[in-house]
Amino acid sequence: MGVQKELFMAFFRVGMLGYGGGPASIPLIQKEAVETYEWMNDEEFSDILAIGNTLPGPIATKMAGYIGYRVAGTAGLLNAIVASIVPTVILMIALLVSLASFQEYAWVQGMTQGVMPVVAVMLGVLTWGFLTKAKGDLGWKVVILLTVASVALTELAGVHPAIVIAALILFVLVKPVKKAGDRT
Repeated sequence: MGVQKELFMAFFRVGMLGYGGGPASIPLIQKEAVETYEWMNDEEFSDILAIGNTLPGPIATKMAGYIGYRVAGTAGLLNAIVASIVPTVILMIALLVSLASFQEYAWVQGMTQGVMPVVAVMLGVLTWGFLTKAKGDLGWKVVILLTVASVALTELAGVHPAIVIAALILFVLVKPVKKAGDRT
């Protein structure tokens, strides 16, 4: 299968199955880019996700564009973005027109309620993967401290997540690097 076809199929699947928007699509993008097609490793994906979250706009579209560009240049960028956006726009229009006439039925209301636990599990698995990766780089104490601080800042203090992400990136960039054998 050619690389353009792989890019299209990967981001088409993400666009069609990423129920719940961009954040719900992240585990699907990770599955395609890291596991299925091996365009990058988990560390590179984490870096792309962190940087993508600090920029304005939908995360799934930014990631599709970057990964498409990285894999196949400008044509790959356009291909991945089209694959992730156009099918879902068409599907959304068709579903909204159809569901509007059935919105009072319980099965329509149950669709969202039934999918939410699956999305929550996917996000939880992705979060655990990021935490264990961070543990290897920073150690559990720092990971737990940064996680608690991030939750407190975003949920309790109302700080925008992009500001927290940017601050964490700065923290990692300026923290002293431990050398092999250091006991500090």
